[in-house]
Amino acid sequence: MRSSLKVASIFGIEVRIHLTFLLFLVWIWFSYYQVAGFEGAVQGVLFILALFACVLLHEFGHAFAARGFGIETPDITLLPIGGVARLSRIPEKPWQELVVAIAGPLVNVVIAAALIFVIHTNATLEQLEYLESPRIELLAKLASVNVMLVLFNLIPAFPMDGGRVLRALLAMAMPYARATQIAAWIGQGLAVVFAIVGIFVNPWLIFIAFFIFAGAQQEAAMARSKGAR
Repeated sequence: MRSSLKVASIFGIEVRIHLTFLLFLVWIWFSYYQVAGFEGAVQGVLFILALFACVLLHEFGHAFAARGFGIETPDITLLPIGGVARLSRIPEKPWQELVVAIAGPLVNVVIAAALIFVIHTNATLEQLEYLESPRIELLAKLASVNVMLVLFNLIPAFPMDGGRVLRALLAMAMPYARATQIAAWIGQGLAVVFAIVGIFVNPWLIFIAFFIFAGAQQEAAMARSKGAR
């Protein structure tokens, strides 16, 4: 996270943007520009910014839930693959980690529900032509993406929230280190499945598989280190 820039401080939490995120925006601009010109490029970048605003709110969900247990969040960093809320420590009790982990996806549920409500309200009050406006199309896309964010984040694999939910549930019945190891094994197994599917379906799944496998390995190593102290 060293190659990141502070852009704001909200409720005492630094909001940082990784340099790769800026490169990602440049790539989005040129990709949309080649297909739809200047207007398309602007719309593409605006959509990505709106999407990552939702990601930022997701991370603040984790941060505020953690703050309720006396755990501070020094900063939140936005990267091309999502956001990272850096907690000062891991919640001490499994049920606390469960609450912190689920808080982020719940924010996306609220955002999706609010957007769907707005779209439905316009559908009943306005004409069809109005619903085909770029603004309504953007809201519909954001609603869909927030639903996808919930489903993706609840995959039971580190470093997604679902992996932490699984670990918290397991830790209620067994030692923390053992729960982490089992959750890591499950995550790595899913990573292998994603990689195999990615070879035949979508290469992007291979990148996700690497991300999941590395995250699971890191969580397991941290748990072993904590248990050794």
